[in-house]
Amino acid sequence: MKYQMIHSCIRVMDLEKSEKFYQDAFGFEIDRRLDFPEHKFTLSYLRAPGGDFELELTYNYDRKEPYELGNGYSHLAVGITDLEASHRRHQEQGLDPEPLKGLAGGKPKFYFVADPDGYLVEVVRR
Repeated sequence: MKYQMIHSCIRVMDLEKSEKFYQDAFGFEIDRRLDFPEHKFTLSYLRAPGGDFELELTYNYDRKEPYELGNGYSHLAVGITDLEASHRRHQEQGLDPEPLKGLAGGKPKFYFVADPDGYLVEVVRR
């Protein structure tokens, strides 16, 4: 039996703002949006062009307080070949990415940037 990763879901306070972040910061495209007004929520599925894995953004209409990320959530990860150019781009976009880092003090291989709800996205050199 072989399993395939399909999607990861995060809950967001402002669906349009979150969609824009993932589109502008990483070039993700909205694959589909499912609205359930009678149940007061919308699901938006985004993916990288040509990719299969989806990020599901769940927007609950009546939510007033930000979600607690807790200490169990870690991060999503995306890959890029030119890590330094990506970091500069995110700086220019005003996204305030963390500094470039390497494992155990090694060469820079990644950095983190937070989305509008505070979820971390790790950008990894591929």
